[in-house]
Amino acid sequence: QVQLVESGGGSVQPGGSLRLSCAASGSIFSINVMGWYRQAPGKERELVAVIITGGSTNYADSVKGRFTISRDNAKNTVYLQMNSLKPEDTAVYYCYCNFRATNWGPSTNFWGKGTLVTVSS
Repeated sequence: QVQLVESGGGSVQPGGSLRLSCAASGSIFSINVMGWYRQAPGKERELVAVIITGGSTNYADSVKGRFTISRDNAKNTVYLQMNSLKPEDTAVYYCYCNFRATNWGPSTNFWGKGTLVTVSS
C-alpha cells in the first residue's frame, strides 16, 4: 500500500506565497516521477509541475517563473514553492507519483487526495 500525504494548502492574497509538500510512503521500491496537478472548479485536471529522479523538471506555461518544484529523494518528498500567486491559481492541488513496487514490476501512477489552495483578496 502506498500513501501520499500532502500539506501546505490554504488561503492567501494575490501576490502571496505558499509551499506545498507531499511525502510518499509504503511499498515503494523506486520513484520515477513526482509532481503536482491541479483542478479548478468546472475545469479538467491539469499538470502544474513534475520532477523526475534525475532532477529534470517540466512546468505548465502558466506557472513558469512563479512556481518551483523540488524533491528530496532520500525522503521521497516533493515540494512546490508557489510565489506571486494569482486568483486563477485557485484549485485543488493533487500530488502525483509514478513508482515501482519492485525492481522488476511495472510502474504505477498514484495520486494524493488533494489540498485546496485559494487565492483571493
